[in-house]
Amino acid sequence: MKIYFAGSIRGGREDAVLYSELIEHLKTYGEVLTEHIGNPALTSKGDDGPTDKYIHDRDIKWLQSSDVLVAEVTTVSMGVGYEIGRAIESGKKTLCLYRPTAGKNLSAMISGCDNLTLIRYTNVHEAKSSIDTFLK
Repeated sequence: MKIYFAGSIRGGREDAVLYSELIEHLKTYGEVLTEHIGNPALTSKGDDGPTDKYIHDRDIKWLQSSDVLVAEVTTVSMGVGYEIGRAIESGKKTLCLYRPTAGKNLSAMISGCDNLTLIRYTNVHEAKSSIDTFLK
């Protein structure tokens, strides 16, 4: 299985360690095409490619070749929202993980969408369990 993991880069990297844990768990189910999202050395400058066009085209190619999209949506990110929209538009099975946190509001475009699975969780163990249920 090819898995596209989406998490904030330019919107903020405060959850990079969490992303890394989720990616390691996802790897038990298949190939995570976007493993770099969990790299703590990746900064909010989005320096994971030579140009924005390169990053866009590479990521869309990965998204199109994936079987599923799993997104951590607690940190607001226009890029993650874009990826979720593209995945849904192409009929991909999509899981969004959201950790309710003071000062963080979930977009109505995610919480109101019937074409994705939204899971609210409080700790990494709940998130992993939700991934297990979603991917089995």
